[in-house]
Amino acid sequence: MLDLNKDVIFLILEELKDDKKSIYSCLFVNRNWCETTVPILWKNPVRTPLTKKAESKLINVILLHLSEESRDVLKNQGINTNIITKTYQRPIFNYINFWKYLNLHFIERIIFSKNMEKFNVHIIRNEILKLFINRNTRIISLYFPQNFDYQLHHIPGVEYCFSELESFHCNGFIDQNILEGLSKICKSIKKLVFDKYYCTNNSSGIVKLIEAQKSLNNVSFIYHYAGINESFSKSLEESLIKYADTIQYLRICWKPITRILSYLVNLLSFEIIISKSSWKNHSENLSLPILKFLKAHKVSSKILANLIENTKGHLSEISIYFYGIDSIDNKRLIKAIYKNCQNLRYLHLLLVNNNINSLFSTEFKNLLINCQFLSGLVIETISDYNNVFRWDKLFEMLTKSSPISLFKFKFYSFMAIKLESLKLFFDNWKNRNPLLLNLTYYRSMNKEEKQQLEDLNEKYKAKGIIKKYFIGTTGRNDLEWV
Repeated sequence: MLDLNKDVIFLILEELKDDKKSIYSCLFVNRNWCETTVPILWKNPVRTPLTKKAESKLINVILLHLSEESRDVLKNQGINTNIITKTYQRPIFNYINFWKYLNLHFIERIIFSKNMEKFNVHIIRNEILKLFINRNTRIISLYFPQNFDYQLHHIPGVEYCFSELESFHCNGFIDQNILEGLSKICKSIKKLVFDKYYCTNNSSGIVKLIEAQKSLNNVSFIYHYAGINESFSKSLEESLIKYADTIQYLRICWKPITRILSYLVNLLSFEIIISKSSWKNHSENLSLPILKFLKAHKVSSKILANLIENTKGHLSEISIYFYGIDSIDNKRLIKAIYKNCQNLRYLHLLLVNNNINSLFSTEFKNLLINCQFLSGLVIETISDYNNVFRWDKLFEMLTKSSPISLFKFKFYSFMAIKLESLKLFFDNWKNRNPLLLNLTYYRSMNKEEKQQLEDLNEKYKAKGIIKKYFIGTTGRNDLEWV
């Protein structure tokens, strides 16, 4: 085992890469194991959150890599080198050369961890960035923090360093000049994420970066400020249409202006979040024939039903968070799901009280019967004090008609679910797969209410009817199973 060649050791370590404790222990086997393990550990050292102590040690190791030239630059600018390191000792390995995932937010933390005077920040930032951006490193993933405005595309060696960049995440009001500069360098990006961007008339940098790529696969616009700028959205859509053959994952947060979706026939995953108005344009007879994952917020049930009816039976996950303002038709939507999604594994559904009795007696029962692979169900309800959601009816339907594969539930409710209804649900669930259960309320519960729920769930957990549960309010969730 100790004499394995490095190729075999590498294959073993690749299997362990997500097991931090195990892979760390491999450092101490022998020299070959150590030399093979170090590059894997340093590929993305800040992938998971670090303790303050661990982060401090990591920062000190990084600063040890500063060259004599960089130290002289700092010294000549009057920066006390003792704040960088008290003693200079080059590390055994050049760990920076193994770094593949560059998070510029972490770089900023390095700088400000040393309590630099404001006028010195630019100088030390430049020297630290030269550690990561040069002809000796190959970055495959780049993350920009909010308001980062450093023109890093001017750093010597950047053409080589970013020549194989595959993932780009921009967070904040980024300078379009940075994106334009990177568009001349980065041609192999497959995943583009624009987070918390600002919709302005000037989207030239974003568009140029998109159009410079050879094979975009995954594009996400997560959130925007200042409303929806149709000109901005249209220019983005027109640039994305050029990648109709390669884009498989798309997330947008505006209603489509063009017929972009009719071109993207290879989409596997589509998420749309609309903040102010319902999506109506270019939505009739829309077909996404191989779509597997669908998420929608504030899209009308009519449009969703039309879309689901044209997905050719491949959908395995559907998440519907909020309907559009034009109509809410549970029956039409649920019917579209069970007639066209026999391979469905996960469903997040918003239910309202419209025609609630007929819904539970017909369409919802048909959904449970026809979707035999369903394993996770999220029910989110809309009701008011005068028209309380009938959880007892839902629970009765679940216990009578759920497929054997279904045992994971999340229930979101405005009003507290009656303990009697839950107790009956649990009693009727015996001899089935133990429940993974999430009970989330949109209002705070008093201590007595929560304790009663805790006691009830603990009782049925002891009986083996519940495997794991979470009780709380929106904003936190300790039970994830997707």
